[in-house]
Amino acid sequence: MPDHPDPRDPVLDFQRVLALARRHLPSAHAVTGVDESGGEARAYAIDDDFIFKTQRPHRVRPRTSLAKETLHLEQLARCAPEVNVPRVLGYGNEDDVEYILMTRMPGIALRYVEVEGVARSKLLRKLGSVLRRMHSLPLEPLVASGLFPGDSDCAAICDRLENLLQRAVEAATAARENWTLVVSPEEVAGSVSEGARTVHEAPVAIHSNPGTEHVFVDPHTLELSGVIDFGDAYISHPALDMRRWCDAGDRNALIGGYAAECPLNATFDANWRVISVANLMLDFAHRPRRRAEALEGLRSLLGGS
Repeated sequence: MPDHPDPRDPVLDFQRVLALARRHLPSAHAVTGVDESGGEARAYAIDDDFIFKTQRPHRVRPRTSLAKETLHLEQLARCAPEVNVPRVLGYGNEDDVEYILMTRMPGIALRYVEVEGVARSKLLRKLGSVLRRMHSLPLEPLVASGLFPGDSDCAAICDRLENLLQRAVEAATAARENWTLVVSPEEVAGSVSEGARTVHEAPVAIHSNPGTEHVFVDPHTLELSGVIDFGDAYISHPALDMRRWCDAGDRNALIGGYAAECPLNATFDANWRVISVANLMLDFAHRPRRRAEALEGLRSLLGGS
């Protein structure tokens, strides 16, 4: 059990965790670990194969919801059972504890595994095909729940992309003393801005961040195990689920897998470039440790500027 937890965020007594878990899994035997690496969530490992996930109130973001995550996972299990995501065994919300009990994803997060070359391309093509299947969920049950924020149509997505690009320019300009590109943040945004004004992709339910911390890999075969953590899901443009994959090779593999069974709209690439440029400028401004990586990503997208 972690030492000195925040008083606003106490670690639950393990016996209480087990009592709640046994409502859905009578065979639950022991809490075998506590993981706080998710930031806004705390995960209690139950035996070898299950996770009891709770919110951390002082860190939770307004868009994050365990009830939403439960519904999203249940819809994936119902409509896309071939997609490997945690399976919900139970959800509860009583007194000071909201939780999901679910299956544990095998493997380890991609951020902790070195996957390069052909193996990486194969992995990201598979992830792309999985994202395409995840994005095919019917929206009606999700919208009707009132739990999923987001965009109702293409016009709303355009507004989101234009606002995202504007915020990125303002943030990068405020950190201009560290900007080393020949072109200004305004010029960078201008080079892709047309992609924010034309959207033909219908809104979909997106994961929000299927990046290296949420994509799990078999460390022996280097194949995709699955995707976790749907608590920040919302409804918008599918390319927003690719914003963390800005390396040219990664991007080509991911989108190649995404488009393998069904071609993309002609504007998808332009929309993706807006999202990628904005995300990189925001990383440059707000994540000093990623500043050099963000600038290199922008140079690559702009063709070496």
